Amino acid sequence: MTIRVLIADDQMMVREGFSVLLGAMPDIEVVGEAVNGRDAVERVRELAPDVVLMDIRMPELNGIEATREIVAADGAAKVLVLTTFDLDEYVYQALRAGASGFLLKDASARQLADGVRVVAAGEALLAPSVTRRLITEFSKLAESPRVMPAAAQGSYGELTERETEVLVLIAQGLSNGEIAERLVVAESTIKTHVSRVLVKLGLRDRTQAAVFAYEARLVRPG
Repeated sequence: MTIRVLIADDQMMVREGFSVLLGAMPDIEVVGEAVNGRDAVERVRELAPDVVLMDIRMPELNGIEATREIVAADGAAKVLVLTTFDLDEYVYQALRAGASGFLLKDASARQLADGVRVVAAGEALLAPSVTRRLITEFSKLAESPRVMPAAAQGSYGELTERETEVLVLIAQGLSNGEIAERLVVAESTIKTHVSRVLVKLGLRDRTQAAVFAYEARLVRPG
């Protein structure tokens, strides 16, 4: 299936560059562009893309708020945040808003395409080692102490011991294959556990699960 992509960035050269790079891929189609966050929200509603490449710092409505609105609309679009720096202080906020991952703007054409494919497939954690470092760094910036809503506490209590273990390993940046190897079980079994964790916690993907684990203090930064 062709992956439909919307590019949201206030810089024309960035939009056009990414459009050319992705347009050259046989399995990816750029269906539209957005010049700011508000435009992105409206274009997602009109075009129903599979993946949105979302810049953070844009006029009218920034990428974080745009991501929050897109996710809240409960559509199928996954948001892949674009950032100039891998330690951008806003990236963690974007993940909390519901973004499925992040990508540096200096990524190669192959990394860009692979990132879109991974997010579209629901894997979300583009590069486990980098994402783990990012979540570790910016969980330190989160408000502390954080009081989890009663609903979240109830959901967390519904997880089995093995599901909780899988959730912690997701937060540490491990892939399904790595988790299966660590727990000495089949990868298909881990996929089932991951699906159950997401359903029980009411989360969209692995990135939200990782953020949940840090905010629930199941995993400590550092």
